[in-house]
Amino acid sequence: MDSGKQEMSGGAEATLSQFDALLPEFKRLDRLLDWAVRGMQGTRGADAAAPFRGLYVSNEQVSRLLAAEPGSSEFSALGSAPAADAGAEPHDAGMHSPLERLLEAFALSHFDADLMLLALATEIDLRYEKLFAFLQDDVTRKRPTVELALNLLCSNVDEKLHARARLSVQSALRRNRILHLIPDSNQVEPPVLAHYLKLDDQIVRILLGESGLDPRLSVECELVHTARAWDSLVIGSESWQVLPGLLAHAISEHQPLTLYFHGPRGSSKRETAEALAHLVSRDLLVVRCDRLGDKVANADFWQLVFREMRLNNALLYISELDDLRGADNTYGRKELLDAIAQSNCICIVSARLPWVPRGSSVFGVVPVPFEIPAMTERERCWQTHLQSQQIELSDADLTALASRFRLTPVQIEESVTTAVLNSQWRAGCSADSPDSSNTDHSQRAAITTFADLAAAARTQCGHDLARLASKIIPRYSWNDIILPADQLTHLKEICAQGEHRHIVYGDWGFDRKLSLGKGLNILFSGPPGTGKTMAAEVLGHELQLDLYRIDLSQVINKYLGETEKNLDRIFTAAENSNAILFFDEADALFGKRSEVRDSHDRYANIEISYLLQKMEEYQGISILATNLKQNLDEAFMRRLQAVVEFPFPDEEYRRRIWESIFPKEAPIGADVRFDILAKEVRLAGGNIKNMALVAAFHAAADGGTIRMSHLTQAAHREHQKIGRSWSEFESAQAAAAGA
Repeated sequence: MDSGKQEMSGGAEATLSQFDALLPEFKRLDRLLDWAVRGMQGTRGADAAAPFRGLYVSNEQVSRLLAAEPGSSEFSALGSAPAADAGAEPHDAGMHSPLERLLEAFALSHFDADLMLLALATEIDLRYEKLFAFLQDDVTRKRPTVELALNLLCSNVDEKLHARARLSVQSALRRNRILHLIPDSNQVEPPVLAHYLKLDDQIVRILLGESGLDPRLSVECELVHTARAWDSLVIGSESWQVLPGLLAHAISEHQPLTLYFHGPRGSSKRETAEALAHLVSRDLLVVRCDRLGDKVANADFWQLVFREMRLNNALLYISELDDLRGADNTYGRKELLDAIAQSNCICIVSARLPWVPRGSSVFGVVPVPFEIPAMTERERCWQTHLQSQQIELSDADLTALASRFRLTPVQIEESVTTAVLNSQWRAGCSADSPDSSNTDHSQRAAITTFADLAAAARTQCGHDLARLASKIIPRYSWNDIILPADQLTHLKEICAQGEHRHIVYGDWGFDRKLSLGKGLNILFSGPPGTGKTMAAEVLGHELQLDLYRIDLSQVINKYLGETEKNLDRIFTAAENSNAILFFDEADALFGKRSEVRDSHDRYANIEISYLLQKMEEYQGISILATNLKQNLDEAFMRRLQAVVEFPFPDEEYRRRIWESIFPKEAPIGADVRFDILAKEVRLAGGNIKNMALVAAFHAAADGGTIRMSHLTQAAHREHQKIGRSWSEFESAQAAAAGA
């Protein structure tokens, strides 16, 4: 029933108007009504001309009714109803009327067509109201009733009884909400014969040649006419090969088919549905689950959806099942799946999570995974969209984008578009700047760089993670961090691992050898303020990745199992974030003894083990920061790829930190002696940063030049803050030494 049909609306092949195509049917209806009117006139005789007829029942009418056979028609005096004209010319091929296409779409009979014509008559010409009132002997009955329809279309009682089945609740007309039976408002629980025939409003619009979705579906649905080519998709090779044949078989065999597309947002699920629809020359009817609300559990709504699908000969696409809203999404999900099962149609359902039956009545569901494309496919996708924007990028930069950002095809396309727009914005701002007054603005081009593309790629990720962690904008580079040579070299080695993961795991096949541990798990160990957070920022800056700080002290929960739930939420949100996860304050977890002495110690080890397990599953970079490395036993240490010790800086490294902490624009006085500060102030880099900033504010309020006195005052306050002794004498001595 689904195959080979034309669209219900549009009718591009026809040269006749929609009404011209229906005109022969209405001429036949007029002949039928003329026959009935003559039959009524012959039956009533002189009584037909009585004043106020139809407002009362006369004695003659009562006698006539009593004499009639039960179930007989007043129109039978003239014999059989008139047949269609024998000489009527059939329409040419491809010139089917909307009525004929409707009959084909829902397997309706010619009797059903006559019922629809009777109900449609008053929608196109009010003269039919008077005719129906006359034929029903009641001026208030301006629409055809079931009784009138049966009297007009059936020749005897047996035919009338058989025809009533075409108006039952389970009939095609009623089940598909094409025709409604409206009770007479002047009667209490009127019999079926007294119900009026009423065509559904959308059916009326279609029969009269109006296009567009049913207005009752306009918020939740859209009808997409797609020209997306199948060869343009970036999906798994198995799906690319199997899906077209699977769909073609279901259509040719008139079999129901439910495809369940599951994978992250932007993983070409909708694009694949559009391409499939284009392959079989159909439109795509999209249902937005995020807009359904309470309608998801409304059976009438789904009847309208499936009817609209058939009316437009479209494929049905249920978009993102996970977006169902409301207090009980499980119930709404069941209603939706039950509706799909009853529809006996071809349907595509998309979601992020894999298919779980959960007692669903839908059988034969075909799960189709949509995973983030492999490295080579991502690289090809980047190249395609870059070429479409006429952007030239080196092979190294192209590889870096594809390897560092595990994005879906849609996210890659959006990243390129965003980068181009941002570069155009930057070029426009530069053209309008005072320094560009002598520049030909028309010649100023917007150049899209690797940094623009990386920044745009980052905007596609981490939206869920941002609700659970603090995003840090990496600003430090290798020139900003002061560490011993070995630690600095180790950090650069870690950075190189992040840059070349695609070679080791992809080109060299290590991906096939490992089920876990494909990410990069690092431990930063050292006292507070020794540069652990700065090192994480350097990695983020060099790799052009977002950095999210997770405070483990806020994740740890005293109730059993709650810590694991919190960690699970974080890693679930981070799954496709393409971000560096920086777990700060890990002392809150590692501070609990790893040596098992009681049940609490044992559970603390379970929490540590669970955190390391989730880090192993994460395919990005995750960093733990602690100063309690000694509390990690050897079994835990084996699950880490790298451990970097951040020592407390000695005098030489403190001097280098002092010298590098001030921006080049900061006005440094001639009396400032960084060597004296490094010797006298025995604090870590984090404290030095605080002192430099406080001294800058002192200087801003006192002449505008940063002097030694401002620095010693700031050092005094920093020692006060941390509860350490740094006497006024020592402060004066340091100031004198700098004089």
